[in-house]
Amino acid sequence: MNVFNLFTVHVRAAVESLSKAGSVPAGLDLDRIVVEPPREAGHGDLAANAAMALAKDAGMKPRDLAAKIVAELEKRPEIIKAEIAGPGFINLTLDPAVWCNALVDVILTGADYGRGESRGGHAVNVEYVSANPTGPMHVGHCRGAVFGDALANLLAFAGLTVTREYYINDAGAQVDALARSAYLRYREALGENIGAIPDGLYPGDYLRPVGAALAAEYGTKFTGRPEAEWLVPVRDKAIAMMMDMIRDDLAALNVRHDVFFSERSLIAGRDQVGATIEALRKDGKVYEGRLPPPKGAPSEDYEDREQTLFRSTDFGDDVDRPLKKSDGSYTYFASDIAYHKSKFDRGFRDMIDVWGADHGGYIKRMKAAVKAVSGGTAELDVKIVQLVKLTRDGVEVKMSKRSGEFVTLREVVDEVGRDAVRFMMLYRKNDASLDFDLAKVIEKSRDNPVFYVQYGHARGHSVFRNAAPVLPDLPSESAARCAALAQANLARLDDAAELALMRKLALYPRLVEAAAQAHEPHRVSFYLYELASEFHAQWTRGNDAPHLRFIIQDDRELTLARLALVQGIVTVIASGLALLGVEAPEEMR
Repeated sequence: MNVFNLFTVHVRAAVESLSKAGSVPAGLDLDRIVVEPPREAGHGDLAANAAMALAKDAGMKPRDLAAKIVAELEKRPEIIKAEIAGPGFINLTLDPAVWCNALVDVILTGADYGRGESRGGHAVNVEYVSANPTGPMHVGHCRGAVFGDALANLLAFAGLTVTREYYINDAGAQVDALARSAYLRYREALGENIGAIPDGLYPGDYLRPVGAALAAEYGTKFTGRPEAEWLVPVRDKAIAMMMDMIRDDLAALNVRHDVFFSERSLIAGRDQVGATIEALRKDGKVYEGRLPPPKGAPSEDYEDREQTLFRSTDFGDDVDRPLKKSDGSYTYFASDIAYHKSKFDRGFRDMIDVWGADHGGYIKRMKAAVKAVSGGTAELDVKIVQLVKLTRDGVEVKMSKRSGEFVTLREVVDEVGRDAVRFMMLYRKNDASLDFDLAKVIEKSRDNPVFYVQYGHARGHSVFRNAAPVLPDLPSESAARCAALAQANLARLDDAAELALMRKLALYPRLVEAAAQAHEPHRVSFYLYELASEFHAQWTRGNDAPHLRFIIQDDRELTLARLALVQGIVTVIASGLALLGVEAPEEMR
């Protein structure tokens, strides 16, 4: 039950009724009507924009149209009061029975409460992480991994068919550098003193197991041999072992992918990059030409020469983009076009890419490319995740013994736990920078959001344990307990804070829907913290005022009603935490 969608239907029905009566013109665009929470709690339960949205087309002043709609809405028994606010907004105050019915829906629907209807196979591709396979994942990768995984969870819960994808950058100079680094560790494993790792190669200790594996497999076969003989097998072995390590790191975060797509596959065998360029050329979207010098500061990438260019300015970009380097090899952009063409060919019309903070300047050209290869039928949304500043008690942490350069994802997960990492990576909008304090995220206090929300869930279950002696006939098994609590007399929940909690629970389906549409999973974490805060506050009020406690020894009916409210709260907290990939513990010690 989505209360907001339900009353959107009621408001639209009121306008339709007025149209049939001839009070307003027929054919108004009712899809423009939105019902949402009021900006201020004192303005009722719901706010509708109907008069503001339709007044111009109706040829009426907004307040005059609002007055007609209000008169129609007041005929509904579940609306206690409908009034006009400001220039023509409509505020609705509902019978508390509406919130009671919503609570029953939470209890009976359980884990599926807030789940969207299936979109009939509507497919969306979410590509996230896609870190170069040249070493362990660092804390910056961690944020993109968690964001992408939670977004995929959210979209699936909202009813879409989601494919989670990782793009393996296994072509290009960086993996050749990886191979040369691994070759040094191979020689080291055979007993050679290799000295300091040269600049431009990867110095971390994580490549020592790769060297040992190469030595075990090939013995001295490649010692003293020219690079051309060993580069490919060493590179393949190193990439495979790096990807195994990355998968293990992701598993520690409970991050998963359905598809691992190899960049090298675009040119191995059939040259898909070249084929994509030629297909675009036939459509007039690729040409041979020269680019004007960049304005302002000189660009290192600029070359004053005839070259193969993509007409990205035809699709909203600032300048046309090169597809081939001076040596005839493809640019990264050319490979990225072919890769997204692959997504389109696999049936994806909605694509979401999760990128790091340093890729913002790449967005326009990639959106242009998707428009070009899809004939304008596909959409690309790029979500940028900003940098993470890792601290411990306020002091910045920068170095890792394992990587030699940065703090690894695995080190952070091992120190503070998966739940703390996931929740805190989502407790900030993705495009805002994030300070992650290794000490703060394990505190047991309200200042630690993940603890506070998980504690809310555990506290709810402690209420049921404490209620067992008072209500020995209340089933302990979840499904049976929910069935019993759904029969409680919820009209007894007449305290203002109890009604506010019911309204908060009723907001969850709309919150999920809006977060999925905006591709913003952080909205879920914010909501959970607010819900847990209201629950904890009501618990504290009960300590000060015994008549507000959840368990009333001599009032079975009121206790059952309040347990029903607690059931609704733990159900929604568990659902929201599941979307974030965070555990919902029933006990915390």
